Amino acid sequence: MRNSPLKAFANSQGLSPTALKDKRARDLEAANSPARKAKRAENQRLHRANPSMAKMDYDHKDSKFKTVKANRGNDGKGTKNE
Repeated sequence: MRNSPLKAFANSQGLSPTALKDKRARDLEAANSPARKAKRAENQRLHRANPSMAKMDYDHKDSKFKTVKANRGNDGKGTKNE
């Protein structure tokens, strides 16, 4: 992870080296879980089928393409209640 953008993010949280190592392991495990792998595969299939949606995010809850702002901001409701 020498050149990973996540490395700078994790360090900016002020974690100790041990906590940082543990967090990276947890994050990697979550990113490679069966649910995440299925969502990544679905996202890739849909983007290949709809090249015009390249700048959009796919919302797996609503099953449609949305702007990055709308999708990651939970349609204006924020992410605290998710």
